[in-house]
Amino acid sequence: MNKELMEALDILEREKEISKETLFEAIENSLITAYKNHFGKADNVKVEIDRETCDYSCYAEKEVVEEVEDPVMQISPEDAKEIDPTAKVGDIVRIEIQSKEFGRIATQNAKSVILQKIREEERSVIYNQYFEKEKDVVTGIVQRYMGKNISINLGKADAILNENEQVRTEHFRPTERIKVYILEVRNTPKGPRILVSRTHPELVKRLFEAEVTEIKDGTVEIMSIAREAGSRTKIAVRSNNPNVDAVGACVGINGARVNSIVDELCGEKIDIVNWDDNPGNLIQNALSPAKIVAVFADPDEKTAKVVVPDYQLSLAIGKEGQNARLAARLTGYKIDIKSETQAKDAPGFRYEDYIYDDEEYEEEYEEEEYTDGDYEHNEYTQEQEVEESGGEV
Repeated sequence: MNKELMEALDILEREKEISKETLFEAIENSLITAYKNHFGKADNVKVEIDRETCDYSCYAEKEVVEEVEDPVMQISPEDAKEIDPTAKVGDIVRIEIQSKEFGRIATQNAKSVILQKIREEERSVIYNQYFEKEKDVVTGIVQRYMGKNISINLGKADAILNENEQVRTEHFRPTERIKVYILEVRNTPKGPRILVSRTHPELVKRLFEAEVTEIKDGTVEIMSIAREAGSRTKIAVRSNNPNVDAVGACVGINGARVNSIVDELCGEKIDIVNWDDNPGNLIQNALSPAKIVAVFADPDEKTAKVVVPDYQLSLAIGKEGQNARLAARLTGYKIDIKSETQAKDAPGFRYEDYIYDDEEYEEEYEEEEYTDGDYEHNEYTQEQEVEESGGEV
């Protein structure tokens, strides 16, 4: 038994996850290559390796002929009988070849064949491993900055976090552990090229799937998500179980679940709202924490007109239009927001036909106040009121 070869193959299989069968084939091909480099051709060479003992034999098949024209392929009857006394003209004789006979150059070439095969298989294993994780979230370690790009070590391979996939407010130090979303895995001659992102909306979705058990088992479903990386994210969720509160499940006890995701996203605010098949109700939820007086949605044109109290207009629009912009992305509707005063003066904007009953609205808003999902609404509303009152609380 060739114990050294067996141990080497076991180590390669365990550490690099390359199958022994592939390694056996690489060794066989390398011996054939060495023979070809030494003798000029290897069409008649056979290599056999015992998979149990790792003992190998290399032999050439030569035809017995009266006149030898090609000594590599043919053998005379006299020489053939020295190997097999029963050999006669026309028979095929096996001649064992000792690998020690190969020259230095042939041996080096054989070694190169084995190493090349190992590298190819190693790249293939890594590519397949990370290709299965494409469109998923993995944990990596920040290695170094390459210009404006960041190299992230994912374990067996390095990924690239391009500048346009980075959040401007995030700054990482080498050796810091972060979660990234795998955008694409490309197979290149130099090995797999992995592109990752910190700005993709799916990153937030995958983090919720990992953190919230109800989402993982299908009880709660994320219907839509809109994100401005580094600032705010809105997600709409729906429960498939009437006894489970979708927003409450995502927020967790004292906000434990959503806070862990916020920490991973370096403080990015997250609004969680209830999904509703009624476009008007969905838009109302999406514009929270602003109060809505009237909503008119046109499903065919994918447009909506929204009326809010005068003092809620800036809150509904948000800082630099962010709240309205995210609500539009979340719902898929182009939203036109007007205050009550503006609506009355706008021609053709008959908000009176769609105004909510005040008592009914108050009851509905009180019921939804707990489940509107923005765990920072109170803080945000207070800041807005201070701004609207000219700095006086």
